[in-house]
Amino acid sequence: MSLFPLFLKLTARPTVVIGAGYLAESKIESLRAAQAFVKVIAPRVSARVQEMAESGEIELHERPYQHGDVQGAFLAVAATDDAAVNRAVFAEAEAAGVLVNAVDDPPFCDFYFPSVVRRGDLLIAISTAGHSPALAQRLRKEINALLPLDTGDWLTELGNLRREVLQLEPLNEARKDLLHTLANRDVCAYDACPSRTIARHHARTNPRQPLDIEP
Repeated sequence: MSLFPLFLKLTARPTVVIGAGYLAESKIESLRAAQAFVKVIAPRVSARVQEMAESGEIELHERPYQHGDVQGAFLAVAATDDAAVNRAVFAEAEAAGVLVNAVDDPPFCDFYFPSVVRRGDLLIAISTAGHSPALAQRLRKEINALLPLDTGDWLTELGNLRREVLQLEPLNEARKDLLHTLANRDVCAYDACPSRTIARHHARTNPRQPLDIEP
């Protein structure tokens, strides 16, 4: 099996989670972090899920799963402790063309929830295709330890500088080289930042030549 890696925009998209216990909590949190609209259906609810419902973060229906519950959803998650229910959710979702994940049951998944390292807008996702979530979690911890805590702030400033470069430079190899060089240098917010000085000097003096500076 070959997986296709991608990052989905879930803002305001309807998602359904069947289950509201320990297995479901992290999935609900992940969907909410992506600003999805989350409907949760379960006869029993954990304290954390109840808190999210009471604060208006999710829509909660305290009842068992019924056929038809995934209709109209963009994606669905089956996260109960009953394999028969999870597979019924999978079957309904497959028939309706809804992406579905049955937690801890890889053959009944269209997608997997990866282990994630996040620094602001920087997102690193790790998947083992369901073979070893424990390995994915270990790798996440190792990568997390390597990344400085301010990497997200640095990325924001790098993005701002990139937009400045796109306004100054024509579309050519020199611009490509410049952007790759700047991604290896410190970028800061203030106007006299060394990287911004490099970018402006390059655009002013030799905009069509590759930037010859060691990162």
